[in-house]
Amino acid sequence: MSITGYEFIQRLESYCPLYLAEKGDPVGLHIGTLNKPVKNIMMTLDVRPAVVKEAIEKKVDLIIAKHPPIFRPIKRLTTDDFQTQMYADLIKNDIAVYAAHTNMDIVSPGLNDWFLEKLDIIPDDFVTKTHSFNYKKLVVFTPRSHSGLIREQMAKIGVGQIGPDYSDCSYTSSGTGRFKPINGATPYIGEKDNIEVVEEDRIEFLFSELIEKEVIQSLIKVHPYEEPAFDIFTVENLKDEYGLGRVGDLKEPMSLMDFTKKVKTVFHLDGLRLITDTKDKEVKRIAICGGSGEKFYKDALKKKADVYITGDVYYHTAHDMIEEKLSVIDPGHYIEELCKEKFVELFNTWKKENNWDVSFMISETNTNPFEFI
Repeated sequence: MSITGYEFIQRLESYCPLYLAEKGDPVGLHIGTLNKPVKNIMMTLDVRPAVVKEAIEKKVDLIIAKHPPIFRPIKRLTTDDFQTQMYADLIKNDIAVYAAHTNMDIVSPGLNDWFLEKLDIIPDDFVTKTHSFNYKKLVVFTPRSHSGLIREQMAKIGVGQIGPDYSDCSYTSSGTGRFKPINGATPYIGEKDNIEVVEEDRIEFLFSELIEKEVIQSLIKVHPYEEPAFDIFTVENLKDEYGLGRVGDLKEPMSLMDFTKKVKTVFHLDGLRLITDTKDKEVKRIAICGGSGEKFYKDALKKKADVYITGDVYYHTAHDMIEEKLSVIDPGHYIEELCKEKFVELFNTWKKENNWDVSFMISETNTNPFEFI
């Protein structure tokens, strides 16, 4: 089945919702249009001129990037500059570019989960909380004949989903409903100006506040009554929480130096930076935040991490980390290239599930600006 860019991005955003992105993060479509058929989709970490050249050669229709190519507003679109020339090349060759940045980090399972997976660490928490969403309770009254239909429709849009392991959750109690249609009413049951008595079910569901609008629209669409009776309450004791970074434990403690060597091997690094004043200590609890996560190091400390892995650590911040007795491994920003492999795996799973006629590819261009010599 052929698909459009819009259809593919709908599926991607159901996995990496835009609402999970950090405030000010320019995620979403950056260049081109999604309202076109797509046959070749390429995943990349960065959008650089060499990546665009690769995309043109491979007849790519849509690039999915971890790092947004337009992070700051463009003041001029002249082709004398290599950056704006790149944008012009993308437009000229009808290649759309879509970025999923911090939402790719925050979603679970996401990039930081996959980092710990490669290091044989089971995540049990995030480093720093970014989002918290309330649950709400929908209470709807319906003729018993429509209870099953309403439960089915609500389940389709995620109502009754509690945590990752339970779906289609609801509670039903029975009672008697009374109403009198008046004025211009056209009732599903009963006659105008006569009191009607109906055996009804009261159905209760939990749902995330994020889908409240869709819940109301779907309920009204499927409910048989002209004026459906329902209530929505905020649930104070249940929330969905999300965060940047992940924290977890090694199966067995190991020396800091052995663990550092493991990081270097797992991520195929020629070199990395170690920040510590105690090289011979044992470590077990590990925190990681891909990209530039130095500002969250105190959150890693609060989560009792022995080691914090993150990139681009600033010189003076490294001094502060040492004073706080936190060992930090800086493997660089480029370990985030893991997103290419993992997301193309996901894309191919979706392709199989939906019988899509589309090819997914990993960009072969190395966009790491640093080398160890």
